[in-house]
Amino acid sequence: MRRPWPLRHLGLKVLALMLAVLLWMTVAGEETVERGLRVPLELQQFPPGLEIMGEVPTTIDVRVRGGSSVLSRIGTGDVVAVLDLRTARSGQRLFTVTAEQVRVPFGVEVVQILPAAIAMTFEPTATRRVKVVPAVEGHPAPGYVAGPAAADPAMVEIVGPASAVKRATEAMTEPVSVADAREPVREIVSIGMVDPALRLKTPRPATVTVQILPAPLERTVHRRPVRLHNLPPTLAAEAAPTSVDVTLRGNRDALNRMLPDDVTAFVDLSGLGAGEYTLTAHASASQDAGVIRIEPSSVKVRITSAKR
Repeated sequence: MRRPWPLRHLGLKVLALMLAVLLWMTVAGEETVERGLRVPLELQQFPPGLEIMGEVPTTIDVRVRGGSSVLSRIGTGDVVAVLDLRTARSGQRLFTVTAEQVRVPFGVEVVQILPAAIAMTFEPTATRRVKVVPAVEGHPAPGYVAGPAAADPAMVEIVGPASAVKRATEAMTEPVSVADAREPVREIVSIGMVDPALRLKTPRPATVTVQILPAPLERTVHRRPVRLHNLPPTLAAEAAPTSVDVTLRGNRDALNRMLPDDVTAFVDLSGLGAGEYTLTAHASASQDAGVIRIEPSSVKVRITSAKR
């Protein structure tokens, strides 16, 4: 005998009813709380041919309400504010951020948004070709100076807001170091713009070549005493001649600042015993000037046992 329709599958219906009641009791008994969140602000539907001027907030503050268990599970990226820019046009514009523009998980309600409106200024996109100016840092080896610097490519095309493009006159390279260089320096570096509103139409590196040239001026410091370096305490030594002339090369300011005592002439006696030797003379000066010549270039040294 067939059961009446209300009694069919009675066990399943009773089980479903019990689950529904249990779920309702769980939800009804859960505490409703509010929580403040700082969430990402996404810009969508950006119109072609327009550029944003100035800074645009990347996050906004949102206050949400929901069950304590639901809010406790909210993670990074679960709540996102989306701003539709398809109606944007040139000039200053104000975009309202509503609760409908904030994506939230099921069971979460948006109750407050700060700021409630975002102001933006738009300009038409413009392009222009500008020269590439190499950036050079450091100082060449003493006696040398940095010469002309060239970049390849010499010109690049930049893109950005029309007013910023109009003001731009050059693109800069990443600095190229010429520290202690004695010959031309060549390096592949990045090209960029000082104004963050501008960018290269086609990003590419530049090959920068910096010429390193002998310093233009020379100066001779006369009769610098020859010092005897690394002489063991058990030995004595005499040099002939006892002084030499040292010629330096550098820029005008460095040579004018230099005093005679800034120049040291010496011979190295490391590992030598008693006897007579003809040794190469050396000299050192400040880091801004280089030694290019010593006259005479060699010194006779007589080494004897030290008297007790």
